[in-house]
Amino acid sequence: MSSQTITSADCTINLTVTNLYPSGFAMQEFEAQNIFDMGDTEVAETLRTADGKLVGGFVFGDLPWTFHLMPSSPTRAYLDTWFLTQRTSLAIFRCNGVIILPSLGKKYTLTNGILKNWKVMPSAARVLQPMAGLIEWESITPEDYSA
Repeated sequence: MSSQTITSADCTINLTVTNLYPSGFAMQEFEAQNIFDMGDTEVAETLRTADGKLVGGFVFGDLPWTFHLMPSSPTRAYLDTWFLTQRTSLAIFRCNGVIILPSLGKKYTLTNGILKNWKVMPSAARVLQPMAGLIEWESITPEDYSA
C-alpha cells in the first residue's frame, strides 16, 4: 500500500539565477488553484512513408514550465528584476532550480533554464489577478526524496 498523497500544498521551489541571484530564492505565494504546469515533452519525430510504414527518431523536446504567482508574492521582486535585467542588458541570465514534492517523495532538479515569459504587471479585475511566467528547461531530473 502506498503512503503517497496528491497534495501540492507542501511543495517547495527554489531557483538560482547565474550572475544575478547565485544564492537563490524560494518561490512563495503561488496561485491556490494552480502552482505550476509542466508541459508535455516530445521525444520522437515520426513520418509515414509512401507505402504506409511508420518511421521515427528520437528528438530533444522542449521542457516548458509555467508557474503562477499571486501579485502580492515576495518572489515577484526577484522576477521583475530578472526580467528587467535581461531586457536592459539584452542578455539571457540562465537559472537552475529544485522542486520538492514531499507528498510523492520526489525531488526534481531543473537545469540550465531560460526565463522566456513574465507578466510585467498583474491584470486588474475586482482584485489583482495571478501572474504567470514561463521557464524553458534544458533538463529535468527526478529522484526519490525523503525529509
